[in-house]
Amino acid sequence: MLLFRRHNYYADSPPRRRKKGGGFCTNGEQWGCVLCARCLADVSRSGRISVLVLVVVWAVLLAPTVPSAGAQIPQMSVLAAAHPSTVVLGFVGGFVKKDDGRHPEVQIIQRLSGEKLPALHAAVFENRQTAEALKQVIRWLDTNGDGHLSAQEKRSARIILFGHSWGGSAVIRLAEDLDRRGIPVLLTIQVDSVNKGWGHDCVIPANVARATDFYQTRGLLHGCRAIHAEDSQRTKITGDYEFEYTEQPAGCRAYSWFNRHFFITHNAIGCDARVWSRVEDEIQAQLHGVGSPR
Repeated sequence: MLLFRRHNYYADSPPRRRKKGGGFCTNGEQWGCVLCARCLADVSRSGRISVLVLVVVWAVLLAPTVPSAGAQIPQMSVLAAAHPSTVVLGFVGGFVKKDDGRHPEVQIIQRLSGEKLPALHAAVFENRQTAEALKQVIRWLDTNGDGHLSAQEKRSARIILFGHSWGGSAVIRLAEDLDRRGIPVLLTIQVDSVNKGWGHDCVIPANVARATDFYQTRGLLHGCRAIHAEDSQRTKITGDYEFEYTEQPAGCRAYSWFNRHFFITHNAIGCDARVWSRVEDEIQAQLHGVGSPR
């Protein structure tokens, strides 16, 4: 049996050189050419094969390698264009765990995950996990898996961030981190945002297209009365909506004793179904491209 190895030598092929067997080989084909030349030479000397057969076999060896009709061709750029990566992240406030299903942030993400929308990534993070969230966002946006975000992958990003209390502050912190990397944010929503650490959670970075604020003004903890765009030409403030509470909504009954008796009005907006219904409507409007609800 005649054995040989084929190589594609058409791209960046080095000069050919004559081998003792009488043929020409590139470095990439050297093993195959030498073996075949020797085999064919032995066979031809024995008189058991014609010159015509030698020519045909040699032509097959030197034929260009053409992908078959069923060959797999990478289509990452096409898929990325057809389904841009959409990321929705919710940040819980205070010391709430990211899997605490009593909180609306967790419930919204659970419902979004159940919708199975194309190229949608939805997750909940604790407000101290902005660095972890940033790494996850970058992994999701890297649609071709090369470990680097191209200009196209950044432009195609559709990112929605929302959170309550310290979670609202985490929203702005992450948006700023994304801004430094040239990654746009489609929408930020803050619910009674309370600043945590350095920075100012009432100032929206320039990479955010739309920003909405829900707040209440009573008690020791309360959110921004008004949010401001760092660049009003690039960011639209869709609204600053104030809510007042004389008692906690029914949804707070599921909360811990501490949450129900300390920072009462701050936690009241955190469990108010009216507020979170509007938050979810804003998110759904952006996901389905129907504009922001009034």
